[in-house]
Amino acid sequence: MAFSLFTPKNRIINLVLNDHSIRLLELKQANPPSAQRWNERFLPPGIISDGKITDIDSLSNILEECIDEWKIQRRQIRFLVPDPLVIIRKVSIPSEIQDDEIQGYLYLELGSSIHLPFEEPVFDFYPLESDGKTRDLLLFVAPEQQVMEYANLLSKLKLNPIAADISPLALYRLYHQLDNTSANEVIFSVQFDLTSVNLCIFEKNVPLVMRQFPLPFNVDIWDVKKDLTGKLVFKYTGEAEELVIQFEDIFREISKLSDFYRYTLNNEKSDITKFLLNGDHPMLQAIYDEMIERLDVPVDKISLESDSKGKKEKLPPSQLLSLGLALKGVQ
Repeated sequence: MAFSLFTPKNRIINLVLNDHSIRLLELKQANPPSAQRWNERFLPPGIISDGKITDIDSLSNILEECIDEWKIQRRQIRFLVPDPLVIIRKVSIPSEIQDDEIQGYLYLELGSSIHLPFEEPVFDFYPLESDGKTRDLLLFVAPEQQVMEYANLLSKLKLNPIAADISPLALYRLYHQLDNTSANEVIFSVQFDLTSVNLCIFEKNVPLVMRQFPLPFNVDIWDVKKDLTGKLVFKYTGEAEELVIQFEDIFREISKLSDFYRYTLNNEKSDITKFLLNGDHPMLQAIYDEMIERLDVPVDKISLESDSKGKKEKLPPSQLLSLGLALKGVQ
């Protein structure tokens, strides 16, 4: 048994909040990635909806209980900006704009020449290639009000939010850390969760395009429990045809986004080389089997290595996103 009295207390806590859960993970080591501890709490419908906080009092009360139960008072926090709030867009700027001027230039152009479905965005960018006349950037944008609502709530509860991330980057970071990526790959990641699906295409380690789709969730036809390890277990009790319809809709969206990449973004120069499936949906294995059956491209899932004693890492698939978030900033 590990003697944990002198375990460092300054490890950053990684929080993932979505429409149906709050998840915590504390990193043990980065190579190979391993969790020191993890936990999760079911979030009843109506508290977070499509990534937006709709009942801040209830969320505050539940988070307060989690902070006490998980003993993370006054800790530094990383969190994910919920997928429905995030836009990834490729933009071009004049080549004469210097590196230290890009942030200011984008700030002026957002909402005027760069149109967004919301005002007052928070944003980050990643430089792409330049043709001499223009420079291409990958722009990551989210509404400041909703993002700050999460950050301010965590601060109000005496936590210290120090970084935010987006789920496709967190998942890809873990996949890359496990040495599963290779040069010139085009990876189509599918994050299939209980209440939403996130699709994102990576080319040369860069997320070029992202789409997010909500899934209908009726809590009355799901049995929600915790097993002995603390993992949330969801058992579907409704009509199977309803899930089949949901899945068919998502498979159509996967096909449409693949075509958009092939014919619009890439002019048929290259194609998807691999699908990467992850998520907390209880039917994930069936979804994986169906993808293998339908798609001509290899389908992969993230798998953690066995430890030195040959025992498999007990971290459930639902926590892989949290593990990827924990690797942010880790060399």
